[in-house]
Amino acid sequence: MGKLIYDKEEILGAIDKIVERTKRMDMSWDWPCGVAYYGLATAYETTGNKEYIEFLKERIDELIDIGLPTWTVNTCAMGHCLITLYQEYGEEKYMDLIKSKVEYLSHKALRFGDNVLQHTVSSKNDFPEQCWADTLFMAAYFLLRVGVMEKEEALIEDALNQYYWHIQYLQDENSGLWYHGYNNIKKDHMSGFYWGRANCWAAYTMSRVGKILSECYLYPKYLEIVGSLNEQLSALKLLQTEQGLWRTILNDEETYEELSASAGIAAAMIWKGNPLHIKHIQRALQGVLKNIAPDGRLMNVSGGTAVMKDREGYQNISVKWIQGWGQGLGLAFLSAVLMSDSILGDGAL
Repeated sequence: MGKLIYDKEEILGAIDKIVERTKRMDMSWDWPCGVAYYGLATAYETTGNKEYIEFLKERIDELIDIGLPTWTVNTCAMGHCLITLYQEYGEEKYMDLIKSKVEYLSHKALRFGDNVLQHTVSSKNDFPEQCWADTLFMAAYFLLRVGVMEKEEALIEDALNQYYWHIQYLQDENSGLWYHGYNNIKKDHMSGFYWGRANCWAAYTMSRVGKILSECYLYPKYLEIVGSLNEQLSALKLLQTEQGLWRTILNDEETYEELSASAGIAAAMIWKGNPLHIKHIQRALQGVLKNIAPDGRLMNVSGGTAVMKDREGYQNISVKWIQGWGQGLGLAFLSAVLMSDSILGDGAL
């Protein structure tokens, strides 16, 4: 069986560069920090480098002391690093915040239809009855991780329900690709583009479900995730560029290659474990490594992106600046590379 070919020391060095650059970022308690610190926590879990977790604890404690914002779907992304900190240090203050976020998502967050979480970025009703693929990382994956950790079936079922309905609303069954968002009031996908990072949020989080949920095959809604991810990845591999990357609008060859989406999609391919994807992961690895600046910034990462009105809206999002989600997804991908020998298998479920 084929294996991913890589230089372990090169990957460890790239991870360390990205972590060091991420540590210099002044991020507050919101989703950019949540994704960045998820990647940092994943890097710690993979490498065992104590400097990573020690920094994470120091910075999270500082942010707690400063004062925390009102919970939204997006701010719940910070729950991921809290899980790692609680598992490492056992301090109840981390569990208290985890439970607070779960309480918000379970009982206070805006929902519509079949208990689908509405995507929220502030305390206002920003996007009435809209679901975005972003919610899967910020909230559904978080709920699943907590449910598994605490053996709370209600949380697991709620998380799987979020996946199930996001699949129904956002995945195009004909292409296998995901739309960025769905408007339940108008019953449409708004501008209707296959945005790269939306597909990354979906693919990456779906690829993780079966790895953390014991006896996942006994949950009928998990089997919906399997079918969705299989279709999505088989479509995505055909849209990979010659540089091993994916574009900000996946099926538009005139739009730019975007690195956060590319890292997340390639990481999903690793976690899926299908050997037919190895050659695509290999190409993606070279593409990502070429886009790590000497100071550890993952380059060519698009800025924060709402469901834009038109093609130009997506194409004109700047890729100039460092972004927390780029750093975090880069770390998630490179960490998965280091674990690939134990993951890549027959692709079943």
